[in-house]
Amino acid sequence: MATGGGNRNGVHKAPNLRASSSFKSKLPPSNVRRSSSSLSAAADSVSGRVRVAVRLRPRNTEELVADADFADCVELQPELKRLKLRKNNWDSDTFEFDEVLTEVASQKRVYEVVAKPVVESVLEGYNGTVMAYGQTGTGKTYTLGRLGDEDTSARGIMVRAMEDILANISPETDSISVSYLQLYMETIQDLMNPANDNISIVEDQKTGDVSLPGATVLEIRDQQSFIELLRIGEAHRIAANTKLNTESSRSHALLMVHVKKSVPDKDDFSLEAHNRSNLVGNVRPPMLRKGKLIVVDLAGSERIHKSGSEGHMLEEAKSINLSLSALGKCINALAENSAHVPVRDSKLTRLLKDSFGGTSRTSLVITIGPSPRHRAETASTILFGQRAMKVENMLKIKEEYDYKSLSKRLEMEIDKLIAENERQQKVYENEIERIRLEAQKRVAEAEINYVEALEEEKTKCQMDYIESIKKLEEKWTINHQKHAINGEINTGAGNEEVAELKKLLQDEVCIRQAAEDEISNLKNQLLKISKMELAGGGNSDGFSLQQVLEEESRQKKKLEEEVRVLRSQLAHLSVEANQTRSYPDGSNSANPLLGLDSLAPLNHMRSRDGNIGERASITNLHEQVGLQKILSLLESEDANVRIHAVKVVANLAAEEANQEKIVEAGGLTSLLMLLRTYEDETIRRIAAGAIANLAMNEANQELIMTQGGICLLAMTATDAEDPQTLRMVAGAIANLCGNDKLQMRLRSEGGIKALLGMVRCRHPDVLSQVARGIANFAKCESRASSQGTRHGRSLLIEDGTLPWIVQNANSEASLIRRHVELALCHLAQHEVNAKDMISGGALWELVRISRDCSREDIRTLARRTLTSSSTFQAELRRLRIEV
Repeated sequence: MATGGGNRNGVHKAPNLRASSSFKSKLPPSNVRRSSSSLSAAADSVSGRVRVAVRLRPRNTEELVADADFADCVELQPELKRLKLRKNNWDSDTFEFDEVLTEVASQKRVYEVVAKPVVESVLEGYNGTVMAYGQTGTGKTYTLGRLGDEDTSARGIMVRAMEDILANISPETDSISVSYLQLYMETIQDLMNPANDNISIVEDQKTGDVSLPGATVLEIRDQQSFIELLRIGEAHRIAANTKLNTESSRSHALLMVHVKKSVPDKDDFSLEAHNRSNLVGNVRPPMLRKGKLIVVDLAGSERIHKSGSEGHMLEEAKSINLSLSALGKCINALAENSAHVPVRDSKLTRLLKDSFGGTSRTSLVITIGPSPRHRAETASTILFGQRAMKVENMLKIKEEYDYKSLSKRLEMEIDKLIAENERQQKVYENEIERIRLEAQKRVAEAEINYVEALEEEKTKCQMDYIESIKKLEEKWTINHQKHAINGEINTGAGNEEVAELKKLLQDEVCIRQAAEDEISNLKNQLLKISKMELAGGGNSDGFSLQQVLEEESRQKKKLEEEVRVLRSQLAHLSVEANQTRSYPDGSNSANPLLGLDSLAPLNHMRSRDGNIGERASITNLHEQVGLQKILSLLESEDANVRIHAVKVVANLAAEEANQEKIVEAGGLTSLLMLLRTYEDETIRRIAAGAIANLAMNEANQELIMTQGGICLLAMTATDAEDPQTLRMVAGAIANLCGNDKLQMRLRSEGGIKALLGMVRCRHPDVLSQVARGIANFAKCESRASSQGTRHGRSLLIEDGTLPWIVQNANSEASLIRRHVELALCHLAQHEVNAKDMISGGALWELVRISRDCSREDIRTLARRTLTSSSTFQAELRRLRIEV
């Protein structure tokens, strides 16, 4: 309010004189008890009376001329904090206030005794109100809103309060937000956005707090931006020229400053300093203090005949007086402890509900003029201040836990723990692999040692056998000589020799049986090698196979010959044994040495077995046989050959360099034929995997669609039950979903429904591929919509995928969740899908993604999508949700 007849910020500059006594109300004790279990961290109530200061405006030029013969009607006694209001030259009324400011009091002095205690309380977490009340032209706006562009000493309470707040907060952890409003003709208007001219008041039913959710809220980082905000607001504020003031405010201005300040805690913990096992139990969220400062520049109370208001200005004056009258009634009721306080009679009283009789620390400065011509208005203003001093507020500190900051800290710690766990898992896997390789090495060494020991034992047995034969021969010779000398035969000794020969014969029979077993094993190995060579070479490699067969036939004949020799030697040995029993004359005494020769076939067969093992290793079929020959084996009647061939094709298709060759050779057609004609689960699974590998190439995707591949994949998805088969099919369809040109055909041939049908498996790998396919499809749709080549609802929504997407948007599997979150963001980019997504519950998931998603790119995409959609914005405003 102007101090004279000049502009709204006044033309009078009060000189700096000796400061009078301070007007600092006592702050509530710093050790206010707080409930740690309360989510709002509310403090105990502290009594605080409304503090009232009176400021006298100096005479202006008009008053100096008009009242030259009269003394001022007001006499100030600042040292006693008293004010005398003269009724006449001999009678006056005396009033006491918390502070009396003379006409020479500086703006700094006014701020320190009126507003600074309130600002300090706001920084401590209390609500605070600073309000100016008085007649038009007595200096309210000068006291509160003077910017001081030319003279910094003339700055008002608003500028000085923000300067103190900015000096006492930390930009890294604290925040300041500001709203600037005016109450004009009982409507609340936004001074930052004049188009927002009918803001509603919302009152919390539980706490009783009053808020204005429709008002513009701006973050303040420095003093200059705040001054610019005040300048814009003052330019939009409604003012008019009256007889009392050349630029009289026709509205009540309200500056709302919200301060969030972190509370320093000496016992603050470090997550790294705590035991990992007790991390969750020891975590406490940091504390935030929320303070709200309201600076109210009331429009001046005036009498119509003195201000000369007419027409529309008359209606404005009526509205101002009615709202001020309602404020006076509320203060009267509070001062008299009335059971009913008419707060709802005016929007002004509703906005100031917390300032008078609430939980706010309130300071009121009443401005008066010295002229006896306005003695009645001055007396009314003084009485208003006297009644306000009787109002008691119950101050409450406002603290709450900063769960958002705690969540970020915990997310960082979880990421560290996950990385550490993955590192330890990798070390564990490497250690397991090292142990496995070492075990394999030890087993191989043990096998080699066992073979060597077996050979040594065999050699030893052979030597013992030869030695026993020699001893037997020597003994036989001695006995024969004795018989020749004595002429008689020791029958007992001959019987013992026959028993030993029988034992040798049994040993030879065992050796023969072992030889036959080895021959049988060799035949089995020969059969296996023949089958493998048939599978690798096919009919076209007959020459090579024929050579192998001829070689094996020669070896077989040689073995049979060796067996015949062994049998003949065994028979001969039997005959010799019989002859030994029949002819003790020693004529065939050297024949038992034939047993040594019978060991030769066994040694030969052992060396041949090692050669067959070396030839059993299979070389690279692709290089040795050729791709066309491998593909021809896909039609083989032998199931084992067919499975082996399709595995080879699938492995080749995994490399990009081979994909074009496979397609040119007809491999894609053969694979699709396998899906169409065979019911074997293994063949279908491997064939689907090979098709999925080929589908990674964009050039092959159209060929797959042209040859009816999507129909065959959908049919396989319907019939299969094996999770690995479904994973291969889902992967192939997901690759096709990423092609913009195949969208309509993919949907018409049942690709989307096939994807949704595979979720019945509930296997994480299958669900991950399904989510990837839906995300690819949604991305292509979003791109086509942004380019203007596609219109209308999403095909995914029409096919009923939205409920599944919403259900899995917060899946525990990170890969599924990431694909689904991307799909949601891409669907939301097309405005025509917005209503379906709102009705299907997707809006809530988008809001969650914009706040809590661990990936910054997805979180940014969700936030940008929500802010760019008018439908989403309207629904968020209706639900009072801020993004």
